[in-house]
Amino acid sequence: MATQLFVPNFRVDECLEGIRECLEKGWTGLGFKTVEMEEAWKTYTGLPHAHFLSSNTVGLHLAFHMMKTKYGWGDDAEVITTPLTFVSTNHAIIQAELTPVFADVDQYLCLDPVDVERKITDKTKAIIFVGLGGNVGQYEKVLKLCKDRDIKVVLDAAHMAGTRVDGKHVGHDADVTVFSFQAVKNLATADSGMICFRDKEDDERARKLAWLGINKDTFARTASQGAYKWKYDVEELGFKYHGNSIMAAIGLVSLKYLDRDNAYRRQLADWYLEALEGETLIEPVLVSPGCESSRHLFQVRVAKRDEVLMAMNEHEIYPGVHYRDNTEYRLYNSGAGKCPAAHKASNELISLPMHMGVTKNDVEFIVETLKKVVRTGL
Repeated sequence: MATQLFVPNFRVDECLEGIRECLEKGWTGLGFKTVEMEEAWKTYTGLPHAHFLSSNTVGLHLAFHMMKTKYGWGDDAEVITTPLTFVSTNHAIIQAELTPVFADVDQYLCLDPVDVERKITDKTKAIIFVGLGGNVGQYEKVLKLCKDRDIKVVLDAAHMAGTRVDGKHVGHDADVTVFSFQAVKNLATADSGMICFRDKEDDERARKLAWLGINKDTFARTASQGAYKWKYDVEELGFKYHGNSIMAAIGLVSLKYLDRDNAYRRQLADWYLEALEGETLIEPVLVSPGCESSRHLFQVRVAKRDEVLMAMNEHEIYPGVHYRDNTEYRLYNSGAGKCPAAHKASNELISLPMHMGVTKNDVEFIVETLKKVVRTGL
């Protein structure tokens, strides 16, 4: 089991206690625990606003939809993005009827500010920065490019629960940050996420839009008094994107242990780096200076990656790949050939097992096996 890529570590009794409370109160949907989760997340991160959603994916779409309608962007408005991400990042752009423009990545596998600047046009309205594996890369440089040009910044922090820079949790300087609490993330539920707007008015609008555009959610109506508590208005077309109390109950438990678990992930990364020291055929992907990464991923680059993966599987070690260059997919092939560094990385990357069940002995076995596989030349 230790050689699987991800194995979430649920504190089962505590999770069941929270779920039982929801069931006994007869309130499993929006409200009650979701409110508690939002408050706990704001306290943990220091972010001013947080709205609990059913996934990171819906949060990204909601962010782009809200920006487009708020600022009056046309369908030809461009969003600079990365090809090295899970497809939900780029799907959200298209779902909002905006145009994705792919920029290349740097040595940290995050957006390269040099290529970002090259890709900016008068149609560029936003940029989405993906903190791959919990890494911040050169985010500060990309952020400055955007601030200087009044370009909106969306931080896709799906891997960044617990990532800090200079002791401060990420997300405070983006226009909107979206986190993932999906099944194998560092802060795991079955599936949920959090959208964190910088501005209060955006947070208030997001709460309505995530509940079909209704201006008073069921929990608020239930808590109110008087004969008219059933009345509400529908101000604009919205979506059913809100989270529920069962997921929030699990999330609250995961949040209690997030820093402890992330510290262990960083220890695993240190053990991997130590075991790989001096190895010339395996290149670890490093964390940028000043970043205390969540270490959702530990990635290395190797030649003949696919053959290496198959050989590792034969030793019952099951790494992963994060990610396939999105421009290789039919939907995004208009960007093919425009991001050579991302394309090269996509063909070399392996994500090694990173979870609470991996021990130092496991790390040494995984690395020794990887070295033998790579050195054989296949």
